[in-house]
Amino acid sequence: MGSVVISLDAELGWGFHDLVTPPAERVEAGRRGWSVMLELLEEFEVPATWAVVGHLMLDNCDGVHDDHPAPEGWFARERDEWADREDLRYGPDLVADVLAADADHEFASHTFSHVLFGRPETDRELAVAELERSREIAAEWNRSIDTLVYPRNDVGHRDVLAEQGITAYRGRSPTRDGVRGLFDSTVRDRSMLVEPVVDEYGLVNVPASLFLFGFEGAARTVAESIWADPMVELARRGIDEAARTDGLFHMWLHPNNLTDERDDRRMRAILSYLDRQRAATDLRVETIADVAGRVAPESGFSERATASWQ
Repeated sequence: MGSVVISLDAELGWGFHDLVTPPAERVEAGRRGWSVMLELLEEFEVPATWAVVGHLMLDNCDGVHDDHPAPEGWFARERDEWADREDLRYGPDLVADVLAADADHEFASHTFSHVLFGRPETDRELAVAELERSREIAAEWNRSIDTLVYPRNDVGHRDVLAEQGITAYRGRSPTRDGVRGLFDSTVRDRSMLVEPVVDEYGLVNVPASLFLFGFEGAARTVAESIWADPMVELARRGIDEAARTDGLFHMWLHPNNLTDERDDRRMRAILSYLDRQRAATDLRVETIADVAGRVAPESGFSERATASWQ
């Protein structure tokens, strides 16, 4: 029995605050895309793993974070350029919408402030602080954190994850994005299925298969004018392959990738196709927690993930 996982990096402005020139269109699309994705997932009754930046769950802060061992200037944009942009810094209303949804979504962590764990400058102290703060905030919401999605898929400090009680993470994709990924799948007929594994720290690594917005710009426009949306075609191929096998197909995106109605149509087409295949076959739609519970049932992951929603 094959399965499909969808995970979302829910971050609003925190996904870009460290960039010299953040992409304005995507920065401004965060709230819109979040709401559209939540509505689409509800319409098609598709559960997903929502990896939330912990800071979004706050109502306010001083923008200084003196007790956080972040490098100098890490919170500068929050204090300065975005000081009056609470819509980019906070999102408790959006998080509450996810938790109240009828679909059985998984609440996961995307760290506290979108620190890149694989960078040399991210030391152990910072990794611990990011996870501890995220867990503290989650506890205030009566939630637990069992899954981590690394910001920008920059895997690191897995020993810290294990010590902090995290059980699973989204691993790097073995497949390529964009034009190269399209070539690999359609011309080379390379599989996009992935194999979840238990790593040396006892964590369940659930790798990504396909970034759903890896083929954009002029190339996307040309492809759509003469053929079809290439990402929809890739998603359908992955879904079909999972339905034929016992394999796992793991799609991911950011809500801020949905910048206009064309992006909405992409996601509607993918979710609609997934819904039809699920009805016609024994294909399952799972969260990362579900997969981890199958791969390492002795961890008790499934029980904790279910209990956190009750």
